[in-house]
Amino acid sequence: MEPAMDNIGSYCDIISWFEDVSENAPRVQTQTLRRILQLNFAVEYLKKWIGEVNVEDVEDSALESLYTSLVPLASHADFEPYVQRIVDGEKAPLITEEPITTLSLSSGTTEGRQKYVPFTRHSSKTTLQIFKLAAAYRSRIYPIKEEGRILEFIYSSKQFKTDSDITVGTATTHYFASDEFKIKQQQTKSYICSPEEVISSGDYKQSTYCHLLLGIYFCDQVEFIASTFAFSIIQSFISFEESWKDICNDIRDGTLSSRITIPSVRKAVLDIISVPNPCLAKRVQSKCEELEELDWFGLIPKLWPNAKYVYSIMTGSMQPYLTKLRHYAGDLPLVSADYGSTESWIGVNVDPCYPPEKVSFAVVPTFSYFEFIPLNRSENEDGKSAIDDFVEDDPVPLSHVKLGQQYEIVLTTFTGQ
Repeated sequence: MEPAMDNIGSYCDIISWFEDVSENAPRVQTQTLRRILQLNFAVEYLKKWIGEVNVEDVEDSALESLYTSLVPLASHADFEPYVQRIVDGEKAPLITEEPITTLSLSSGTTEGRQKYVPFTRHSSKTTLQIFKLAAAYRSRIYPIKEEGRILEFIYSSKQFKTDSDITVGTATTHYFASDEFKIKQQQTKSYICSPEEVISSGDYKQSTYCHLLLGIYFCDQVEFIASTFAFSIIQSFISFEESWKDICNDIRDGTLSSRITIPSVRKAVLDIISVPNPCLAKRVQSKCEELEELDWFGLIPKLWPNAKYVYSIMTGSMQPYLTKLRHYAGDLPLVSADYGSTESWIGVNVDPCYPPEKVSFAVVPTFSYFEFIPLNRSENEDGKSAIDDFVEDDPVPLSHVKLGQQYEIVLTTFTGQ
């Protein structure tokens, strides 16, 4: 079903693949559910509900209805006891047959608290796949030069080990440490400005300063500006307003500010910028002095003249940051990144020319098995619809989703949740 990432010769191939699986989404979703059940039929959680049912004997036409009738809807709280047993070192297959040596900490943006989520090789592979797919759609509208640079404000927080030797960290931390992250840069032919030591420093302020410094150093090569979340871009440029003079000094003299104290970061950055560049420093200084008079309006196109767009998650809880982001971006397009959760990627932005407020996402039917709970507004006593009060109907499969209906998404993933 999924293309072999190392054999894809062009963006056209992955778009063709995606259009094919989208056009055949009902069949693909049945096959995805079958693969999930074939992989995990013997795990403790599924055994509790499906008993001795042999998935191989169930016809495609009956598989989804059988699964949804036997396995109830569940929240993360229902899986927490199983995850805790994994944390405690239990090796038996509890929620997935794939070995779980890594757990992700969710962002907490949905439920207000972080939770443990299994992270497997499948998680990294689908992340690489959606990044390539999204890049393919963006390249149709905003083509970029091969071997160009990305000024990407990314941060790999510290990982830690549980007593049972399971690695814990954010999903982005695991991805940035994976082979797939390196493959992504090679296959998209775009390379971030910062070395791995900057990304994984564990010190947000020092990493941000180095991202900005290196972004300025490579300013004429930068094709777009990116970060996982929109607020990270804003915070970085607020920091730039305060530190641009030090950055210019570093570029002019081929030095590195004393604010960078981590030895590995200092070495990695100085290996790149150690040759003085007074011409670039003078040019950046002149532009920054102009920008100060404009309250930094249009900072991005002014300092990165070849940048085509700004790319980040800009929907949901990130939408309030759009006004400030547009202030920095000037007339540069804002492109909303793709739709996912810690548990699974969900959809890709296939119309990157749309502003974030109007973005829609096309579900990738091979990533998980998706169900959708219809949400209908309840009525007050006066017969008017309540603003925030919804009545839930029974879940429907992806093939039964209706345009204009509001839904809550239910995931059945390869990683056991």
